[in-house]
Amino acid sequence: MTRRRLVAAALVVGLTGCGGSTPPAASPTTHGPPATTRSAPATTRSAPATTRPVPTTRSVAVFTWSATSLDAPTRARMVGVSWRHGCPVSLDQLRLVKLTYWGFDSTPRPGKLVVNADSVSAVVKAFRALFEARFPVRQIRPVDAFAADDEKSMLADNTSAFNCRFVQGTQTWSQHAYGRAIDLNPLENPEIKDGQVDPPNGRPWADRSRPDAAMIHHGDSAWLAFASVGWKWGGDWVSPKDYQHFSTNGT
Repeated sequence: MTRRRLVAAALVVGLTGCGGSTPPAASPTTHGPPATTRSAPATTRSAPATTRPVPTTRSVAVFTWSATSLDAPTRARMVGVSWRHGCPVSLDQLRLVKLTYWGFDSTPRPGKLVVNADSVSAVVKAFRALFEARFPVRQIRPVDAFAADDEKSMLADNTSAFNCRFVQGTQTWSQHAYGRAIDLNPLENPEIKDGQVDPPNGRPWADRSRPDAAMIHHGDSAWLAFASVGWKWGGDWVSPKDYQHFSTNGT
């Protein structure tokens, strides 16, 4: 082979060797972008976790209450009905208490009671305990909604407080006349005296062994609610048995 050919062959071999070594040197740069591209889906997959709705807390029924002096409309409804001149307390001594109770349909409902100002704290505490025990109450309305007729209020199974009246058959003021007594679920907790049941439609509940959550028994949640504030229960009397009645002094 001539010298010229030898030189040309050497050049061909050198060029081939350089071309083969170039790809390995460039491979890190060539393969770098795909690695970055493959990481993108990981970022995309994490997005749904941040957009999931946060579970909301279920609403919980709470006991609410307020106590105010009697406003003009309330006074107008009471004068000559549940209150009159000569009553043992003035209208200024009474308070309108609004509070929450559990209805017979297991729904929280608003109720109203008129009580003595000195009994507000005890009444609220007792009804808070009733609410926490989920003790069912038919309705809670001032007796003026029944023309202050105690019999009509009881027949409607209405829970009430103030009513300027005497103890039945006497000339002695009832504790209701002072705003210091509560009649609770009178239909399911009637008064029983000498075999007579009042209200009359409460006769089935004269059987105190009936399984009824609205009934009151010594030592149960309703009894404890009022006992905790020092109020006494008519169901603990020897005679009559006034199962609906709670009062500050037990009369």
